[in-house]
Amino acid sequence: MTELENIVKPLCEWYQENKRDLPWRKDVDPYRVWVSEIMLQQTRVEAVKEYFERFLKRLPTIYDLATIEEDALLKLWEGLGYYNRVKNMQKMAKIVCQTYHGQIPNRYEEIIRLPGIGPYTAGAILSIAYHLPYPCIDGNVLRVITRITGNTKPINKDTTKKEMTAQIQAILPKDPSIFNQALMELGALICIPNGKPNCSHCPVQKMCVACMQNRYDEIPVKEKKRSRKIENKTVFLISYQDRMKIEKRKSQGLLSSLYQFPNTEGHLTIEEGKDYLKQQGYDHFKITKGKMYTHIFTHLEWNMISYNVEVEKIKPEEDHFVLKKDLENIYSLPSAFKKFL
Repeated sequence: MTELENIVKPLCEWYQENKRDLPWRKDVDPYRVWVSEIMLQQTRVEAVKEYFERFLKRLPTIYDLATIEEDALLKLWEGLGYYNRVKNMQKMAKIVCQTYHGQIPNRYEEIIRLPGIGPYTAGAILSIAYHLPYPCIDGNVLRVITRITGNTKPINKDTTKKEMTAQIQAILPKDPSIFNQALMELGALICIPNGKPNCSHCPVQKMCVACMQNRYDEIPVKEKKRSRKIENKTVFLISYQDRMKIEKRKSQGLLSSLYQFPNTEGHLTIEEGKDYLKQQGYDHFKITKGKMYTHIFTHLEWNMISYNVEVEKIKPEEDHFVLKKDLENIYSLPSAFKKFL
């Protein structure tokens, strides 16, 4: 196994010369670091840039995040997905404002108890914003370290993550901010997950077991994930003049508190669709087949068919029909349903 502490100096020097110009690396403070790290979970860096700048313009302080209406917050987050992330952000913001006078705590045992904060996010905030000696281990870092050390234990097992965390903790420099970011940057730019890594530009290639043994395609090792559950759905795009029918989802569970088009389990035939609409109280309507889409969540896949439905009359006191233009500007419609617009 390579002497891991030898990577610190060349990696930090490489980062200083090659780091990307990203908006959250300017005017670094705990709030900006926290927002960026939550956004970057399961989302590409390039996609996050625009969202980050828009979010900070609308909500420049943690007090603004704590007090914004939930519907407006979800609309601001629309397109990033995984909406529980931003709901937990608001929960955390309220706690921080009430308990810590608006200052994100700089003690691990306090920050780790806050909603939506795990070991990685806690380490990122504490090391990048507060310059405290905590590692932040994400997928990029796991890949880099396992390749450098030649570790073939599955990286999606907690025991491997704990081992990697201990190894990084042992070599952290006095100010870990640059080193932690350098590890993540190396994994994003050089030691990439798919395809051949750009070893010739890697500052630590001579210390890397996977490079020396030409085993980059074997390391890191991952245990197979369980297969996704598949669900069939029928979506009804019910319109009346310039309005469309939407519903608000339950406050708990998948896509909670977001809006959706009316839908039901299974793939209904057009005759079954007519029966469904009559059960919902619609007597006079025109129905035609619409588009089909597949939407993939982490552990779930929706295979969706749709019907376009034009109704002749509505009961405003019962039916939530909204202007079509408001679907873009006001209501938070997750991408699973937004595909049908």
